[in-house]
Amino acid sequence: MTWALLALPLVLGGGYLYWRYVWFFRNPERQPPSGENIVSPADGTVVYVTLVQPGEDVVTIKQGVRAKVADILREEQEGAQVHIGIFMSPFNVHYNRVPLAGRVEFIKHHPPILKNYHMGPMHWRTLLSRSPLYRHSLHIVGNERTVTKVTGKFQGQEVPYYVIQIAGKSVKGIDSYTRPGAAVDKGAVFGMIRIGSQVDLVLPHQPGMKILARPGDRVRAGESILIS
Repeated sequence: MTWALLALPLVLGGGYLYWRYVWFFRNPERQPPSGENIVSPADGTVVYVTLVQPGEDVVTIKQGVRAKVADILREEQEGAQVHIGIFMSPFNVHYNRVPLAGRVEFIKHHPPILKNYHMGPMHWRTLLSRSPLYRHSLHIVGNERTVTKVTGKFQGQEVPYYVIQIAGKSVKGIDSYTRPGAAVDKGAVFGMIRIGSQVDLVLPHQPGMKILARPGDRVRAGESILIS
């Protein structure tokens, strides 16, 4: 019994160290689907999918706190926008992948507005499948983020889209592995966020665009088709 009590903290500590410094940084190979489609930039759970008209809210986080595209993206957009949010728990793969092949226009880092909020509410709501999954998640508008803009081609038209990497309170950094002007392929790794976080995809809506993602869907970066 004494040996078991002594061994327990060693096993737990060893398990944590393995998760934190080995398993967390796993980067499994992914095979992007063929054809004309837009794939998930992150592993995790889809927490909202909205077609937002100018001036409309993406989500209402709680009473008196609403999120518009500009609050999340940190810049205004014209026309209707498709906005998809994906929550990455600490147990998901945290490497982020290119949704649609194109050329990187810019990469901008934005500090938190006041502070980095904890993502606990979203973590528990996704774990327990409590809708709406984004309720009380102040990190959506408040936390630091890196915004990467890429211009690609979809349905015969140039499409500028944005991937927003949103940091959690305990995040140790948002990494970007590309640069402005670089050509990027669909499904290629372009960055990662260390520890729990969220990744959003924003792009202009086009007639004929089929939005396949739904709140609650579990998706894989570089493989799961969000839009076709």
